[in-house]
Amino acid sequence: MSNDRSPLEFAGRWIVVSGASSGIGRAAAIELASRGARPILIGRDAGRLTETAKAFGGAEHRIVELDLTRHADTAPAIAALRPDVGTLYGLCHAAGVVQTRPLSTNTVEVVQSQLDVNLLAGLELARAVCRRELMVPEGGSLVFISSIYGLVGMPGQVGYCATKGAIAAAVRAMAIEMARRNIRVNCISPGLVETRMTVAALGKLSTEHADKLKGAHPLGVGQPEDVARAIAFLLSPANRWITGVDLPVDGGFTAQ
Repeated sequence: MSNDRSPLEFAGRWIVVSGASSGIGRAAAIELASRGARPILIGRDAGRLTETAKAFGGAEHRIVELDLTRHADTAPAIAALRPDVGTLYGLCHAAGVVQTRPLSTNTVEVVQSQLDVNLLAGLELARAVCRRELMVPEGGSLVFISSIYGLVGMPGQVGYCATKGAIAAAVRAMAIEMARRNIRVNCISPGLVETRMTVAALGKLSTEHADKLKGAHPLGVGQPEDVARAIAFLLSPANRWITGVDLPVDGGFTAQ
């Protein structure tokens, strides 16, 4: 392995990755495994999680089939890992959903469906992973995936913007609270990344509108791997003095 990657090695540490069946979550699991981490893949579809595991070859991992909207199931599922894997080092909450709706149809139910996955599921995972008997005693690292739409507004994305902005606010609070245990908490705000979710969302827009969004990124549309490398950077034990950060990974979108 090349020397330029050595500072970001994970030396067999166990990291929970939600949304690992596709998109940014899958890319994060693959990236972390390539750096010596042991990913615990969380998602609703065990078959797709198995496909993720195949993509990183023989690296040790675990698969946990879990519906993150069933919040009461989260803590028991994470606790059940203890006898098998021992203690956990970190969490990457990459699971997310989006519904493009004008305000007139953006009902409480529509917002709640996004809130359940984007924010509440991540908080529940963090609460479970950070239990003293589950996390490594020397401290760990959590990374949440927010969005540039937590930083800027976008028509049709009132609910999504609200949930992503809430992630960044929660990360700042957790970073201060958990610092006494040497647990770092950060988030990443990606721009337009080519995933199944974003392709589906763009499909609901006019071609003109979709092209305008793509053109607003000076470095072009991103790939999941672009975000995965930033996830590895923030999770890495080498970056012990970075916490409470919201890092835009957006091809220059928010620099304008």
